[in-house]
Order: sequence, then structure tokens, then C-alpha cells
Amino acid sequence: MKPPPLTTLPRSHGRRLRDYYRSAGWPCQDTIEIDLLNAGLIERISRSASELDVIRVTDSGLHALGTCLVRNRRAFDAHEALVAQVTQDLARAGRLAYRNLMLRGRVGDGWKPCRPDVYSIRYTSVAAYARPVIHEVKVRRADLLSDLKNPDKRAAYQALSSEFFYVMPEGLATPHEIPEDCGVLFAGDAGLRLARPSERRTVQLGVAEWMSLARRGAEFIDTADDEQGLLGERDP
Repeated sequence: MKPPPLTTLPRSHGRRLRDYYRSAGWPCQDTIEIDLLNAGLIERISRSASELDVIRVTDSGLHALGTCLVRNRRAFDAHEALVAQVTQDLARAGRLAYRNLMLRGRVGDGWKPCRPDVYSIRYTSVAAYARPVIHEVKVRRADLLSDLKNPDKRAAYQALSSEFFYVMPEGLATPHEIPEDCGVLFAGDAGLRLARPSERRTVQLGVAEWMSLARRGAEFIDTADDEQGLLGERDP
């Protein structure tokens, strides 16, 4: 049987296929394994009666893994390019921007670790005026939908920011699909377009956040000849 197009292969099946390739390939005997067997991406190898069968990735499975790797690299490159675009626009707008900070946000009675794509603060010497903002970048619809199903992650981001935005390519989703308390920015050929502003909250950085900013250091961009753009400050 010809394997299904990679675009229809669920991420759970792709992860399992990688696991079989990396390990000895012990059978799991579940529905994912049945799907991969029927698609011809794996096969069961029977050994002696005293030993368990093992799973081997077929040539079609190796081809699927290679195609998946190329697709993931392209998505990563697109994601990083959009992260860089947001970072540069924030820096040109006079903010200090940071990529992939490891932070903890207060959610209910506990703490949730989070890693926002872009975290920025005002360039100010007054802590109360820092007004932290988080931009979370999504370039694949599946990743966006997965994120939207995780309210605790979103709550952690919002606990750490006075404004929170999802940034995505034009056409990936509509603003109506995004929670109303989140801002939405679309990226297109003309740059970033504000589709909906974020709800504003009063948030001040704690010692832990300041230490994370100090350890990482802001992204440096020469802004001498730049004008304030879309991501510039709005009136308080």
C-alpha cells in the first residue's frame, strides 16, 4: 500500500515513527502503530519464539521522515524569520527586545514556566513605566490551535505582560479565532498589520524577570535612521 501524503500524517504519528527509528523498535500495539503498519511506513519483524517481535522503519518510512525533517526545517526558518522581524520592529520603535527568555508566570496558586518568542520593555529608568509586552509567533495553524487549547500557557504569558499578541502570517487564522483579550498581528508582504489591539493590564516586572533580562541582554539593532513604526508606543 502506498503511504499517505505527509501532509495528512498527524504529528503523533510522525513522533512515533521517529521513536521507532531511534530505538530498538518495540511494538506498542496501539492505533498509531496500526496506522503506520497499514501505510507501509513500518513493518513487524518476527524473531524466535522466545523473543518479542520488533518494529523496523521501512524505506517509505525513512522517506517520510526525511520529508518531515525538511518541512520542519522550513517551518523553523519561517518562524525565526518572523521572530526576527518582530524583534527588529520593536527595537526600531524604541523598545528593548529579548528572544526566547525562560520565565515563570503566576497561574492560579502555582507557577508555570514559559518561553515567549519575543519579550520587550520600554527603554526607561522607571520600573513602573517598563510596560512589558509579549509577542508569540505562529507560522503553522496546527501549532496555533494547540496553543489556543492551552489556557494556562496563555495565562502565564498574560501574567508577565501588560499586552500580549499573537503574530502570524496573513491567512493563517482570523481574529475571531483568537481570544478577545489577546492582540493579533498579521505579517504580509507590506510588513506587520495590526488586526486587533491587545487588552491592557497593569503588570510590573519582579526581581526574577529583571534577572532574566540582565542575563540575556537585549537584541541590538542600529535604530539611528529608523522611524517609529506599527509596534511603537501607543498613548498611555
